[in-house]
Amino acid sequence: MRSRLPLLAIFPVTVLTVVLGTPFVLGDHPVRWAAGSALPRLVLGDPAEAGTSGDGSRPGTTSASPSASADALQVAEPWKAGMPQWGVQIYWEDDRKALSDDFIEKQAHKQADYLIGLGANSVSVSFPFYTRNGTSDEVWAGAKTPTPQRLERVLKVFKDAGFRTRLRPIMDESTLKPEDGWRGDVEPASRSAWFASYKKLVTPYLKAADETKTDTFVIGTELNSLEGDPGWNTLVDSAEKTFSGEVAYDANWDNYVTGRINMPVNHLGVDAYFPVKVPDTAPVEDLVDGWDKWLDRKATGSLPNILVSESGIGAMNGAYHAPGDFYSHRKVNTKVQANWYTAVCQVVQERHMQGVYWWSIHFEDDPNTPPDDKTASRLDFAGRPLSEKAIKTCFASDYAGPGTGTTS
Repeated sequence: MRSRLPLLAIFPVTVLTVVLGTPFVLGDHPVRWAAGSALPRLVLGDPAEAGTSGDGSRPGTTSASPSASADALQVAEPWKAGMPQWGVQIYWEDDRKALSDDFIEKQAHKQADYLIGLGANSVSVSFPFYTRNGTSDEVWAGAKTPTPQRLERVLKVFKDAGFRTRLRPIMDESTLKPEDGWRGDVEPASRSAWFASYKKLVTPYLKAADETKTDTFVIGTELNSLEGDPGWNTLVDSAEKTFSGEVAYDANWDNYVTGRINMPVNHLGVDAYFPVKVPDTAPVEDLVDGWDKWLDRKATGSLPNILVSESGIGAMNGAYHAPGDFYSHRKVNTKVQANWYTAVCQVVQERHMQGVYWWSIHFEDDPNTPPDDKTASRLDFAGRPLSEKAIKTCFASDYAGPGTGTTS
């Protein structure tokens, strides 16, 4: 009996070797290493069959990978001069730098796929920079600021998919105290020192934008108190030598309607959150009328030189009175958000504006998953069917755009 034990042991070992070894030879083995992981993970069956995709997205949603063919991600009708910019603001706080570059690229594919599904032809990537307080002379790239190299990877994915692209630094307000106000109130003790520091910050990003053939670099965003400063002339001159695309400025809506935006750029965007004092049940026509009254303070009729560089609203009761309220969590009302998008889109078309970028999608979020209304900003629209339908209808309109007969 003892003499037969080795033979009995050999049989199951042989079977196991064939069962487990064959998939390795064929390249379909169940043990795989995730990027950056020292340990393998067991994969049994197709991830979609298990209920979720390998990256955690819901079954039935598209999740493209960096290895997906270029043809798999293509804007249906790429933007050309004179066409409207139908876009979305992607906000990227890169607070998980341990994630691999491959993950970042994969996430960019996921966002591009979602935007293509909306019918967008444009995308703007906003990223934070930091300052100490409202009188500080210094600004810097903080822990959550994406590096130029990682932004290059993301911008390349969008550009390869046919999107018109914008890159936009925006001052984070988390370090500002109540007495400092908001980013539009900063008053550096030495403006010349502030502009020198800001130039040092943005120059590597201008180079990254140029390397990826980004269409527009926004040299400043909502910096009301610094508009008109001579320091912009030197900065814009330097930017135009570094970056071959458009150099733009995005003004806040309040400064736009109260006076001339004195900035040495040829391309102006408006971050538009005009409050409209109407009830939640107001029809779209009333919202359009409210926007027109605000815009008429500046100029009546067509506005072919103006881009709505950012607009959005909370999907909640009372939001029409304060569309830019990022912090309240009142009762969810998705019709309020959807009607606002429909109205803004109508204004853009009737006044022959350059287009609109909706605020916003956080870069690392899954846009196919409804927002968690316990924690997420009410301004989030991805995963809200009524809002998505309004955006798709807007982007699918027959509006031909402002044309190329004007200069901005």
